[in-house]
Amino acid sequence: MRVRKAVIPVAGLGTRFLPATKAIPKEMIPIIDKPMIQYIVEECVGAGIEEIIFVTARGKDAILDHFDISFELETTLRAKGKADLLKICTEVSQMVTVTAVRQKEALGLGHAVLTAKSAVGNEPFAVLLGDDLVVSKVPCIRQLISVFEKREQPVIGVMQVPREETGKYGIIGGKEIAGSGGKLIQVKTMVEKPKPASAPSNLACPGRYVLTPKIFELLEKTKPGAGGEIQLTDALAKLPDNGGLLACIFDGRRYDTGDKLGYIEATIAFALQRPEFKKSVRELLTRYSQ
Repeated sequence: MRVRKAVIPVAGLGTRFLPATKAIPKEMIPIIDKPMIQYIVEECVGAGIEEIIFVTARGKDAILDHFDISFELETTLRAKGKADLLKICTEVSQMVTVTAVRQKEALGLGHAVLTAKSAVGNEPFAVLLGDDLVVSKVPCIRQLISVFEKREQPVIGVMQVPREETGKYGIIGGKEIAGSGGKLIQVKTMVEKPKPASAPSNLACPGRYVLTPKIFELLEKTKPGAGGEIQLTDALAKLPDNGGLLACIFDGRRYDTGDKLGYIEATIAFALQRPEFKKSVRELLTRYSQ
């Protein structure tokens, strides 16, 4: 079956960005002039996704409003003849179909995905985390969907990280699939935030998944794990014995915008990609590095 839907959990409190996130969702913090969540949605649209399912919580209405029609704003821009700005607004609201489900309690990423069960239905779906931006020629989630379409197994995106950083991620262990050019691994084990000495590899999952409804059945049986939360990693770890799980080393540069330094790095990197900012940003970086 074709992957038509994507689940994006956005119910977190965003405490690492306080006080900015006291009144606005973390996902709406902009990188230059575009909120972080829009980059994630654009990745989905570029991959052929037709429907976005946001897993939200109280105080997250601004995310849904962003992808909705803004009648007052659009009417004002139209009346003032600001066609370029009007085009930007209408493109966002027409980008993709958006629905939302509420995660009433912060019980972990696994619980957030499980909350979307009824909205997903009986079909494969993508999961993307809003803290992770991936810049690539082919959208990262499209790379995983292509693997799913060929192999008909759930697949997660992974990247190599320094061994000392394994405690920040879900880490996989497994065997390289012959003929894949070193890109595909048949996963045998997956561990949430292992210590470097006990990590099965240095291949980490930063937040891109293509899953089947089987994951819901496994999540319903998953007990709270690290941090007292229902971890998606713990349910994924059961997939090797329930139909299999693949890992794909994706092509692209990942930015951890859930971290303050990562957010600053992403802002600089994205600004340098914009022709109207590139020269000035380089000059600013030179000035402040002296």
